[in-house]
Amino acid sequence: MAVTDLFRRMWIRLAGTLVAACVATRLAACELALVLAVDVSGSVDPREFEIQMRGIGEALRDGLVSEALVRAEAAVAVVQWTGASRQARSLDWHRTRTFEEVEALALAVDDVSRRWRNFSTAIGEALKFSAAAFADAPPCLRRVIDVSGDGISNEGDEPRSTHAALAAAGIVVNGLAIEGDDADLTGYYFENVIRGEGAFVMTAAGFEDYPRAIRAKLLREVTKQIAGIDQNP
Repeated sequence: MAVTDLFRRMWIRLAGTLVAACVATRLAACELALVLAVDVSGSVDPREFEIQMRGIGEALRDGLVSEALVRAEAAVAVVQWTGASRQARSLDWHRTRTFEEVEALALAVDDVSRRWRNFSTAIGEALKFSAAAFADAPPCLRRVIDVSGDGISNEGDEPRSTHAALAAAGIVVNGLAIEGDDADLTGYYFENVIRGEGAFVMTAAGFEDYPRAIRAKLLREVTKQIAGIDQNP
């Protein structure tokens, strides 16, 4: 074999390897696919629903959160949930590769309307529905469900019954407990709802504290494994 042919073949193989590496890197560029699962059960009145949605929108527009989302090239979807047969995807997957895309997501959150008002609290069903949303998510390194609520599960499958399937799918569940009538809701979320490596519960001292808590929670979720961002809320 001529030397020139040998070098030509070597360059072709090297080029192919580089292209494959670039494609793989691009596919994995999304650090995080995140489902925001919002409680709209009967214990949440219209004002409290608005506080939740406004809080999410404000958190997305926060400078540290938006920067972290862009750096993570994250994908975000929004689910609202209540009783056992009542969950809906309010927003399909939105990419956040630029600040303009983050603002587009925040504007979409601003326009989300409530689907239900007077039903039970089915956290396990919310987790199963949210997990199914990853079937059409962009390929991302991490999959996280961010579930918030103001009460314990009282209908449908118990949250812990979903954990094996969530583990098999590589999905982490973090919780935001909105403390109110249920004693130690944070403890309930810690024992029954969250799962996965690094999973955590954030506490809101009532709905008025929700905007602060969701901002801190998003910052902690999005900046995980991303160096160079201050994670202090």
